Amino acid sequence: MPKASLTHCALGAACLAAMALALVSGPTPVNVLASDAATHAIVWEIRLPRSLAAWFVGAALGLSGAALQGLLRNPLADAGVLGLSGFSALGAVLTFALGVSWLAPGAAVVFAIAASTLVVTLGWRERSAATLILIGVGLSSFSGGLIALALNLAPNPGALSDLVNWTLGSVEGRSYNDVALMGVLFLLGAALILAAQRGLQALTLGEEAAAAIGANLTNTRALVVLGAAACAGGATAVAGVIGFVGVAAPHLARALVGQDPARILIPSALVGGLSLMCADVAVRLLPTDSELKLGVAAALIGGPLFAVIATRLAARGGDA
Repeated sequence: MPKASLTHCALGAACLAAMALALVSGPTPVNVLASDAATHAIVWEIRLPRSLAAWFVGAALGLSGAALQGLLRNPLADAGVLGLSGFSALGAVLTFALGVSWLAPGAAVVFAIAASTLVVTLGWRERSAATLILIGVGLSSFSGGLIALALNLAPNPGALSDLVNWTLGSVEGRSYNDVALMGVLFLLGAALILAAQRGLQALTLGEEAAAAIGANLTNTRALVVLGAAACAGGATAVAGVIGFVGVAAPHLARALVGQDPARILIPSALVGGLSLMCADVAVRLLPTDSELKLGVAAALIGGPLFAVIATRLAARGGDA
């Protein structure tokens, strides 16, 4: 069996083991084989959809991060770099501010797609990845300012509380409807990103060389950015703002399968899903009066890891 297939199988088995752990872990010990109504409700109606949501969100962030790092040839890139996560969060925040929070999932996806359309349109004629990054930074700053404005002008304390909770990120209380939404958007994003694999491989030679051997860089950018928008929009719609997974997961995947930007896509998704599912189990087991938000836990773990990755890249002269 090829090494890549062994890696995929090992990571898949680890995800299944983490899922089993997630079903039995929590403030209330349960036996998943028990048939009473209380156990059924805890395991199959609360913990399973929550854990599936965590896996899909982590997988979406990991996959989009790997694709964007390959596209931009920037080892610290993720959906936030192009403003996709920021615009997605803005869409959701606006629904809370306007008192129509039930529209938050749809707004998050629509705004992520709008951001991706802007990035692709504004950078359509450019071959430089730096142009896309600069456009993304501008969009991210703009969306951040609007989110701050919405927080500042929140009409009542209840709306402000909902806004803050959304920006902290969580999969607590998610249902099978949320899992279905995230699953569909993840599969759509994955299909678009995997269709760009050859273009991502060609880009390792540089943009001029990739164009010289016939790679369609315009299509590659469009596929990756739109696929990342579907993934990031779905993740934000279901879990709110969760950072660092999109940066860290591809680096962990590279340690397993090497530097090829096409080969790390699936491992990055599996690592991202596994990481966020394990983080969700950890926040459930922490002995705190109120449950730590998943986005906070990801930041506490991912922040130092991000700094370590950046330091190592600087020491190696910026190579991925």
